[in-house]
Amino acid sequence: MTAALDFESARYNMIEQQIRTWDVLDQDVLDLLFTVKREDYVPPALRALAFADLELPLGNGEKMWTPKMEARVLQELELKRGERVLEIGTGSGYLTALLASLAGEVLSVEIEAGFARDALAKLRRHAFSNVRVEVGDGARGYGHGAFDAIFETVIAPLKHAAAPARFTF
Repeated sequence: MTAALDFESARYNMIEQQIRTWDVLDQDVLDLLFTVKREDYVPPALRALAFADLELPLGNGEKMWTPKMEARVLQELELKRGERVLEIGTGSGYLTALLASLAGEVLSVEIEAGFARDALAKLRRHAFSNVRVEVGDGARGYGHGAFDAIFETVIAPLKHAAAPARFTF
């Protein structure tokens, strides 16, 4: 019989041994990593690896970034409450949740409809009301109006998405 993973200890170790050592020292970002539960956004079969220093496969060639990369980007963006963010590449929804925790509004665009639906369901479960997830090809331009930050999580060849769909709440 194997012991259950102690997520809080694993989270603490991830922050102290991976993230701080990568010069992520912004206390708001570090606190957020304790609050937004990464294990809730990784594929269920990979939950035990949620805090590992590696990219986690999501399927269809997409991957979650390493925790230190996610944290470093959040720190560099220096988002403020009330700011509007365009995220290209929703993926699992974890980085979307982190962005939504710091900014006022997030529009996240995902080319894979299944990922968009799954991410939206996770974001709803965690009561994020300032996020809109849409299916589309963000590499071809996306969004209306001004954004305070535009953030792309994937660099991939252009693909043609199915007809655009909107998942909002």
